[in-house]
Amino acid sequence: MDQRSDGGAAAPVRPSAVSRRGAGLREVVWGPDGFWGRRQAVNAAATFAHCADWMERLGWLENFDRVARGDVTDERAGWEFADSEVYKLLEGIAWELGRRDDARLAAAYGALVARVVAAQDEDGYLGTAFGHPGLPPRYSDLSMGHELYNMGHLMQAAVARLRTSGEDALVAAARRAAEHVCREFAPGAREGLCGHPEIELGLAELGRAMGERRYLDQARVFVERRGRGTLPVRPLLSDEYFQDDVPVREGTVLRGHAVRALYLAAGAVDVAVETGDRELLAALEGQWATTVERRTYITGGMGSRHQDEGFGEDWELPPDRAYCETCAGVGSVMLSWRLLLASGEVRYADLIERTLYNVVAAAADQGGTRFFYANPLHVRVAGAEYAGDGVNHRAEGGVRAPWFDVSCCPTNVARTFAALHTYAAMVEDDALTLLLYSPGSVDVALSSGRMRLEVATRYPDDGRVDVAVVEAPQEPVALRLRVPAWARHATVTDATGTRTEVAPGWWEARRTWTAGDVVVLDLDLDPRIVWPDPRIDAMRGTVAVERGPLVLCLESTDLPEGVGIEDVRVDATGAPRAAGDGAVIAATRRREPAAAPATPPFASRRPTDPASEVGFDLPLVPYHRWGERAPSQMRVMLPAVWEVAPPR
Repeated sequence: MDQRSDGGAAAPVRPSAVSRRGAGLREVVWGPDGFWGRRQAVNAAATFAHCADWMERLGWLENFDRVARGDVTDERAGWEFADSEVYKLLEGIAWELGRRDDARLAAAYGALVARVVAAQDEDGYLGTAFGHPGLPPRYSDLSMGHELYNMGHLMQAAVARLRTSGEDALVAAARRAAEHVCREFAPGAREGLCGHPEIELGLAELGRAMGERRYLDQARVFVERRGRGTLPVRPLLSDEYFQDDVPVREGTVLRGHAVRALYLAAGAVDVAVETGDRELLAALEGQWATTVERRTYITGGMGSRHQDEGFGEDWELPPDRAYCETCAGVGSVMLSWRLLLASGEVRYADLIERTLYNVVAAAADQGGTRFFYANPLHVRVAGAEYAGDGVNHRAEGGVRAPWFDVSCCPTNVARTFAALHTYAAMVEDDALTLLLYSPGSVDVALSSGRMRLEVATRYPDDGRVDVAVVEAPQEPVALRLRVPAWARHATVTDATGTRTEVAPGWWEARRTWTAGDVVVLDLDLDPRIVWPDPRIDAMRGTVAVERGPLVLCLESTDLPEGVGIEDVRVDATGAPRAAGDGAVIAATRRREPAAAPATPPFASRRPTDPASEVGFDLPLVPYHRWGERAPSQMRVMLPAVWEVAPPR
């Protein structure tokens, strides 16, 4: 199915083999006062230019100019994958231009595209780290060279442009690159694959957008080649790091480098859906389920090991050593969205919301120009080690930085925010489903006519969501609302004024709607205590506090003077109470002990006595904005007690 330039219905993922689709770029409009509307506005006003400025400053754009001129490269700027950051930026700008007109942004897009396409070789190859004077030969390092990875991101950028505006120079370049890849890596030609999955996603989506089956077939070839142990492995790495240890359809859980694993799974879902491969899709659904149940943090973050930026074993989820790379959060959303469209199951939408609010939203500051690369759940030392405006070489630093030596996360956030509203609703025949709640309008074409809604809410600060019908078909259609998995006491007041309690999952009403009908979803946002699975060794004896979709955390900024974050324990028997957009919970801290000889931190008796502790009220803030006020210590999982001294 050719999906070229479908205007306002354009979206990043458009399966042609299922009836479900996400909202189009102009079918959902978020208001500027909502949580996500603000993020989109900042992204457009600040983040795009910020990313372009850094890539210019560091010479990543000059790499393209040098190749276009035919210069000999003596010293190339950036890592092998720096090209992909330019493509992700172009993708984000293309989605933004599809969402709204902006002459300044359009000019920036055109200038970037001109520099990129000038560097393309006659046979379609496009890359600035290999295959040109002074550089290693093409495909001489498939494990770590990222050549196909880069071209996969080029193709995703071209999909954004093709679906929003039609053919242009970037789309033509992506087509030539896809033709090159299909020739070079076809069965019987070069029997290789890329160490970092992404080409699978690019080929599959470009194939859908252009109606070109050969691209999808090549994506399938790459998926089936994975897991045969063919990639050369460098010291300290393994086949598992590249997901090259077990064939994709035989895997039982996501493993190895987290971003690689998630991108591969997302691309494999595209292949499975378009080819009708139920066995492959079932395997990926099982991998998602096991990974979420055993290898995913409360924030939705994935990747518990700094070594290899990867998944650990089942239940290996240390809070202080959590890596939870921002790009893995984006990859998780990409995978869950594809599985949602394939199956219609609400569990995928629930994880999308959790990950968006508590990983992706945490990655960028409110100004859109500073970012987290890693997203740990416990920071023992405030991130004062980073200061200034230079590149941050420590991905795990405890402060947001303007740019990183490996700066994949800022551009990934930029492209995600630009098209995020397309995840807000789902359309299937004569049913409209609302998935993410933010104030604004929804205007979609159902099989029986147009459905227009106005959504009023202050979610996630308030649990009330008003959905007003502005226009509807003249025959019965279904309106569905997602009731989040965490919602303990949710109610819906339907168009007749009847209020009923609803369980987590889908609430649905099928009727002939008329302008002026209103449905109200009320979600209980009282803060709640959450316990970790006892099999998670590193979290035993701790609890977390959530409020609605938000995970809360303790910041040292809010502790009384003289209180150390390591001494705080919270009351696991009481009920935290709402405060602003966070909560307050009863807590205790140890009285300062008398001076004693230095001894190891172990004893043969219980080390604390409730009588020796001082109680106080402990403020908790949303994790997504930790570190905004000042560098701080932070923790999500809070040591718990079952009796707390009264405040003094």
